[in-house]
Amino acid sequence: METIRFGSRDSKLAVIQARLVLDTIEEPCELMTMKTTGDLILDRTLEQIGGKGLFVKELDRALAAKEVDFTVHSLKDMPMEQPAGLPIVAYSKREDPRDALVLAEGLQALDLTRPIGCASARRKIQLEKQFPDAVIEPIRGNIQTRLRKLDEGQYGALVLASAGLVRLGLTHRIARSFSIDEMLPAAGQGIVAVQGRADADVHCLERFADADARDCALAERSFVRTLDGGCTSPVAAYAEVTGSMLKLRGMYVNPEQTIVRFGTQAEQLGQDLAERLRRGE
Repeated sequence: METIRFGSRDSKLAVIQARLVLDTIEEPCELMTMKTTGDLILDRTLEQIGGKGLFVKELDRALAAKEVDFTVHSLKDMPMEQPAGLPIVAYSKREDPRDALVLAEGLQALDLTRPIGCASARRKIQLEKQFPDAVIEPIRGNIQTRLRKLDEGQYGALVLASAGLVRLGLTHRIARSFSIDEMLPAAGQGIVAVQGRADADVHCLERFADADARDCALAERSFVRTLDGGCTSPVAAYAEVTGSMLKLRGMYVNPEQTIVRFGTQAEQLGQDLAERLRRGE
């Protein structure tokens, strides 16, 4: 039986997330790690160097070249458009999707004399509503690097994805979890995605794949893609499945820099589409 090869970034969190996949595989498998351009260029924001695609392009190349059979990613870090022939083939059960406020070790209250560090326009514009007196500054690097900068006093707080902290065993660093209403997450936040080639045999991923997470991810990414959102655009989306109902919440920022939010349900979406077809639109 051939060994199934999985590719991943080489950060501690990326490896942990890849192991979540490998631990469900019954066939022989191995993990191959690599650095991406996004991991190597840390002195500029993502929008300055090309966006989220810089975290996946080396892995996409290895997948297309058949150096690996599958690649594993944080879904929120993946571009909204997939390269031809390299679809997402499985989605994990979702970890905590919320954003978390993280304080320096030993602090119990937010220190607004130092900036809050965050890595996305989506977080920045929502934080400005929560903390109008705060200075919000970008921060790059993996979670451990960001925490080091925080604990050294370069920042008064950080905003990070709760899921990454949970998976790294750093739940104790979470000072506050923002509710979904306070801080709408990035599309796909908390979900691990597996990417493969279009002709891939994906039966080995059956124990890993989660249908509800897939439906939520497709709805959220479709919303952001339609608005042409990404790391440079303050766009967010969050979907939940309850029974046979999928509820989607979305946010975008209009040209007047006003946050616009909405919520809808899959059933209503179906009714709206049927009415439009009935009217011949």
